[in-house]
Amino acid sequence: MVLKQILEIFELMDKPQANGKEITELLKQRGATEVSVKTVTGELGDTDCIKILIAGSEGKTNGGSAPTLGIIGRLGGIGARPSLTGFVSDGDGALAAVAAGLKLSEMHANGDILKGDVIISTHICPDAPTQDHKPVPFMNSPIDMATCNSKDVDERMDAILAIDTTKGNKVINVNGFAISPTVKEGYILKTSADLLDIMTRVTGKLPAVFPLAQQDITPYGNNVYHLNSILQPATATSSPVVGVAITTEQPVAGCATGASHPLDVESAARFAIEVAKVFGEGQCSFYDEEEYQYLLKLYGDLKRFQTFGNMDK
Repeated sequence: MVLKQILEIFELMDKPQANGKEITELLKQRGATEVSVKTVTGELGDTDCIKILIAGSEGKTNGGSAPTLGIIGRLGGIGARPSLTGFVSDGDGALAAVAAGLKLSEMHANGDILKGDVIISTHICPDAPTQDHKPVPFMNSPIDMATCNSKDVDERMDAILAIDTTKGNKVINVNGFAISPTVKEGYILKTSADLLDIMTRVTGKLPAVFPLAQQDITPYGNNVYHLNSILQPATATSSPVVGVAITTEQPVAGCATGASHPLDVESAARFAIEVAKVFGEGQCSFYDEEEYQYLLKLYGDLKRFQTFGNMDK
């Protein structure tokens, strides 16, 4: 269970003074030995970028070869002050990621040490701007997407779970969370059977998979519609990325307050933790490497979809 951690982190995030320093201090008190925070300023404000490393017994940090899992809390901001009062729906990705980091830190301190390293990253902004979007408004971010990716995506991550509130649409119609097919270097690959099995174990329900269009995995700023920013980390890495979307039956604006469902956020965080346990053991595959190589042989690479393409022309 991660509910206690969800509630603790929520109390730190649900206030105008929310900041990365206070959150990292809590993490350190509870066992996190490698955690950092840096304030980054953009054209629309500033935010605190957080990174947590939980070293595995056979992870790269300790000179081993076990793979490293990245867990990214993707969002524009946890609040939209002064326009709106309180924690916004968009903050659920950061809430889930940090709560997972807190739980993993506590596990490590208690002797439950995973084999592989885990790196968690997100940012904390209680006063982010909003932007127009249909069917409901989106949260904007104080920093641009390229900067956000540079802080969130770590070259040590061998695979990435990107957790993001994904409620402002009409294509995902479940309360809880859904995962995406695996995205790697411009390819939308088949959904990982291992991740589906873990999702079923965590929720006790049939797994939910949300659809992706090709344009959803292209960089923000190319003037095409995106479901949201959940797969933006895939534009900045060669590692496989899977989106973990916290979802609702009805469209809910990212800037809506009072719209966070603690049990849904908890299940997404618990899913990430369960993936971390087995990924470091080499028992969870995000994609079929042999089939991917065959796709490259048949069709060539699709890395151009990680770029702005021909916009300059």
